[in-house]
Amino acid sequence: MPQDTTRLDAKVAFLGDHPMFADIARDALMQLCHYAKTRRYRKGAVVFSKGDPGDRLLVVMSGTVKIGISAASGRSTIFNLVGAGELIGEIAFLDGSPRTADAVANTACEILSFDKRDFQPFMESQPALLLKFIALLCRRLRWVSQHVEQIGLPDLQSRLARTLVRLGERDGAKSPPGKVAVTQQELSEMIGMSRESINRQLRAWVALGWLRLGHGHIVVLDPAPLRTLAAEDTAVD
Repeated sequence: MPQDTTRLDAKVAFLGDHPMFADIARDALMQLCHYAKTRRYRKGAVVFSKGDPGDRLLVVMSGTVKIGISAASGRSTIFNLVGAGELIGEIAFLDGSPRTADAVANTACEILSFDKRDFQPFMESQPALLLKFIALLCRRLRWVSQHVEQIGLPDLQSRLARTLVRLGERDGAKSPPGKVAVTQQELSEMIGMSRESINRQLRAWVALGWLRLGHGHIVVLDPAPLRTLAAEDTAVD
């Protein structure tokens, strides 16, 4: 059917522009995308939960997904905000273990999903793709190391500045210059500080002309001092 062909072409075009899949022949991508499914999630919908089987590899096509955990007390911790083009769930997918965190749609989003029984044989037939997954896992490990280091920083300014710099680098190609799509509550859950403390520090930086606060976002007007603060106490690899 023409509509099916249109959807298939959209999937192939999306993966063809993706760094992980860009070197794969179009015919091979077509074959893979025949089995891929797309699903739309409204804001707040659960994509997967901690403990779920890792039987799907997911790629965010649009929107943002929040990765984190919720304690029995109701307190939440955000590990990461994942945007368009990024993979989620790859660790459990690759090692066959249960999901280690929750994934929740932070905005309305569309996600491309691959079942393990379809994707694993394809991946094994593409040595270059295997190497890219190894590199991806290495980046994830470095990110975890940096995140742990960040949480260990006693200085709120350094922790907050580093988070804003990292999120700004993520959003740089997708948003107006300097706009970081994050709320103060999300920042609180990401760096383990109270929302009140976050708000006081952000407003201090607003007074200095470094930032402008918006609804659901922050605009970085002067990134240089934030980068300086973010670099303080950073270990050399």
